[in-house]
Amino acid sequence: MTTHVDRQTTLAEQVTLTGIGVHSGKPASITLVPADAGTGIVFSRTDQDGATEVRAMWDQVTATALCTVLGDPTRDGISTVEHLMAALFGMGVDNVIVEIDGPEMPIMDGSSAVFVEAIEQVGLKKLDRGRRYLKINKKVRVDNGSAWCELHPHEGTKFDITIDFETPVIGRQQYVSEMTPAVFRDDLSRARTFGNVKDVEQLWKMGFALGSSLDNSVAISEDKVLNPEGTRWPDEFARHKALDAVGDLALAGLPILGMYRSYKGGHKMNHSILVKLFEDPSAFEIVEAPAFRQVGQVSKGGLAAAAAFGPDVS
Repeated sequence: MTTHVDRQTTLAEQVTLTGIGVHSGKPASITLVPADAGTGIVFSRTDQDGATEVRAMWDQVTATALCTVLGDPTRDGISTVEHLMAALFGMGVDNVIVEIDGPEMPIMDGSSAVFVEAIEQVGLKKLDRGRRYLKINKKVRVDNGSAWCELHPHEGTKFDITIDFETPVIGRQQYVSEMTPAVFRDDLSRARTFGNVKDVEQLWKMGFALGSSLDNSVAISEDKVLNPEGTRWPDEFARHKALDAVGDLALAGLPILGMYRSYKGGHKMNHSILVKLFEDPSAFEIVEAPAFRQVGQVSKGGLAAAAAFGPDVS
């Protein structure tokens, strides 16, 4: 990240959070457990017999339609991981085991705020191993109709996210910022998922969004926001899409040194840019803080031992 932390981190203590799954509507509980250097982020299903662990990596993504899903959704998969991943990446947490008692992450208030509060409550612990970064060496781009996304070389970690909805209450919005823990906590972490009421009603008929409510989503009907409190920022919609992008790009497995730009993007395109990046070994290198010396490469298979549902549903 822009702060160029020199050593890997984990949580100082474990912490447990409970809520409901936004799609299942069922109770969900997670425990964030401190982990050794080099572990990365690993999800562990505690509701199943035997060890069922899934690494939080781009090559473990199996679905991106309504949220980001890791692992086999019929067996040991975990859905809606993006808000927690955004909090971990945004707050600089490199290594943690996420113990979860079911197939879906708790939605909390539809943002990353509760996860950030939990991380700050227990604090971070520095580990005795240098922090590695994924440095972008050249432009990588993915197009999908009028939508597109790009990774660019950049000295720090920057996000430039533009959305463009026909819905008048959203319209065209842009969020641009260097990403540091303070920026993520203050400017992005509280941005909530959003959706159009008519789309949510259709999702209900399909058996999705059963836990969606005004407590965990910004609901839009025609040209107005239905939540009594309104939006948390005039551009909360763009901020939430930026939050999703932070979480999805965290699945690179290492903090990215580069700039990510997207126009009309979503989970599918966020994942696609990582697939495209790792197809070209010349587009990146692994460097280590503080001198950013090159320490290795990654193959198409991944690093070596290293949500929002809305009108676009992407």
